Amino acid sequence: MSETPFPASPVDLEALDQFLMSDSSPEDCMQLSDLDGFLTGVAIGPELVMPSEWLPAIWGGDEPVFESIEQAQTVIGTIMGRYNEILRALSTDPEAYAPLFWEDPSGEVIAADWAEGFVDAIRLRPEAWRPLLEDREALVMLMPILALCGDAEGGSGEDLEYAGGEERSAGESPPLLRQGNPHRRVMADGQGSKACG
Repeated sequence: MSETPFPASPVDLEALDQFLMSDSSPEDCMQLSDLDGFLTGVAIGPELVMPSEWLPAIWGGDEPVFESIEQAQTVIGTIMGRYNEILRALSTDPEAYAPLFWEDPSGEVIAADWAEGFVDAIRLRPEAWRPLLEDREALVMLMPILALCGDAEGGSGEDLEYAGGEERSAGESPPLLRQGNPHRRVMADGQGSKACG
């Protein structure tokens, strides 16, 4: 049985971020932090989801406009590269996994976009995730992620059916995200990112 090796070099997340914020990407596309949460949810999900299904979800139902075949290959290759980085980290050294969170100008880390992306991955296979959402012990890890998804428009990850559970304070981060990883990547939010759903 042959295995496809994961690329060893890091992906160019800055270039991907610039493309996702550009006019070439659809208005409702994912941005870098929610894309990272989405890729993480796809990677650890209870059922395999092929890239042919999850790649279109990144663009929010529309298509990006690539200037050339080379640009398309670079953007898609970078997305696949980040997906492979996540798979590699979680399969070989889970403590090395570094989620991508935004940081506001005051230095506050914002994990809600990442969590929303993760929940978008759950929505690709809700029936496959259902046993985890209904299991109280498994839900201990998922509930904080779901709770981070509330937004000003009233949308949240809590529309997913789950067993319900433990309360936590409003400022408490989820156990999955507060494992003290000193290598966590944080992105500055001073670039005027466009609003994406």
